[in-house]
Amino acid sequence: MSYKVSSICLKVLLVAGFLLQLQSAKAQYNWGELDAELVAKQKLLGTNVVAMIWKNDSLVYKKEMGEFNSKTQAPIASCSKWLTAALVMKLVDEGKISLDDKAVTYLPELDKYFKGYITIRQCLSHMTGISDEGGGLKKLLQRKKFNTLEEEVNAFAARDIRANPGNDFWYGNIGLNIAGRVLEVLTKKKFDILIKTKLFNPLEMRRTTFTDLNGNAQNPSGGGQSTPDDYMKFLSMLLNKGKYKGVQFLSEESVEEMRKMQNSLEQVRFAPKSAEGYMYALGSWAIEPGSNGQANTLASPGLFGTWPMIDYCRGYAYLFFVKNLLGEERAGAHIEIKKIIDKQVASSCN
Repeated sequence: MSYKVSSICLKVLLVAGFLLQLQSAKAQYNWGELDAELVAKQKLLGTNVVAMIWKNDSLVYKKEMGEFNSKTQAPIASCSKWLTAALVMKLVDEGKISLDDKAVTYLPELDKYFKGYITIRQCLSHMTGISDEGGGLKKLLQRKKFNTLEEEVNAFAARDIRANPGNDFWYGNIGLNIAGRVLEVLTKKKFDILIKTKLFNPLEMRRTTFTDLNGNAQNPSGGGQSTPDDYMKFLSMLLNKGKYKGVQFLSEESVEEMRKMQNSLEQVRFAPKSAEGYMYALGSWAIEPGSNGQANTLASPGLFGTWPMIDYCRGYAYLFFVKNLLGEERAGAHIEIKKIIDKQVASSCN
């Protein structure tokens, strides 16, 4: 009986200690200004929203507004690109592929149309040179005519060449979807199964998927669905140099590679309004460039308004999760929100 009571007491003390530690972590920040800003901009950013901040291996801020909560699943549009880039880097870590491999090695269809020089790196950074239309909703609707990713990528292969690979930047779906198809051929697995096995299961992202229940082609560049809790696990892994719960999921070298800017501003031929003036890394935008060709802050905003971001100088991940079309003014609002967060967190960069 005595042993049982002691065991219960020990568990209570451990729980109490954890709660005190969590309370202490939150107490060192004053989020009053951030609370007020989110409430003031709630309608602009999307009525049903979740905002979260991760710092020092713990969640230091969380705000749920409207009918959304941190377990709500919703489409994440272009936030998918960051996930697909990480999946590629996972296979790079395993020695199965290189960023500088030619995509034609896996997709002979490209050679039929004189596109044999496009690399995986160029696919992940929108530098393929393949003709694209631009636009957002129009392209989402156009995708419905494809039944498989293979069919869509074969159609990309037949398009005109706008520029030599690596010469200019045109934001869209083409490169990331070619990379996704390369992974299907390489592993002999459908993209949604592969990313679930290699990325989502190890990171415990149980409610994140690329499976299209309507039978349309899977979309590595914009077809993901996730929850705030799930996506924050992904961000925390990247913030923590590739580690998740003490286990090295991605190598530090791969995480560093994902921070490298791949283009110059002079090379940009098309970028959405919300990202004009930014360079691009692998699957994400360089919101704040740093030294040695690396970005200090990365973000991968989606058309529906979800905005994931990592500030490596201040060591935090920020996630604003919503289902709402992203407009130019909303992108500006997130930059203003970042300034408020930055007041609470010191930078380690010069």
